[in-house]
Amino acid sequence: MITKEVIKQLVEEWLQTSDYFLVDIVMDNGNDRIAIEIDCADGVWIEDCAALSRFLQEHLGDELGEYELEVGSAGLGQPFKVEQQYLNHVGDQVEVVNADGKKTTGTLKSVDGRNFVVTTQEKQVPEGKKRPVKVDVDLEFSMDSVKSTRYLLEFK
Repeated sequence: MITKEVIKQLVEEWLQTSDYFLVDIVMDNGNDRIAIEIDCADGVWIEDCAALSRFLQEHLGDELGEYELEVGSAGLGQPFKVEQQYLNHVGDQVEVVNADGKKTTGTLKSVDGRNFVVTTQEKQVPEGKKRPVKVDVDLEFSMDSVKSTRYLLEFK
């Protein structure tokens, strides 16, 4: 029987020869389906997904049996699942949904371990002034305590 650990070990072996990193492995035994998500700072090429799929089929052989094997990229609009996705999007616009469901949008400024900083704009009234002005405010979050963080596509 194929286990998630066996698949992870094989995927990581294949990844050692590339700039890709593993995002997620989903094994749905009820539907005999294995879905593997990979990502890369420069994007994911279909040829590389096919190469990883062939690698797994060669190494698992008959064990793969009736499983439907799906290898693809972590979707661009999908929530981040691993730290490397945060690192790849430093400087980009992101949307963070905190544990209370409050959404914050801004620029992913930095990542330090499991914590990250998003720079957002807030209206504040400067001392001695009547009208509010927008100022940059850095908000710190923990990857472990937010519901989701996702890259925001910008169309200009």
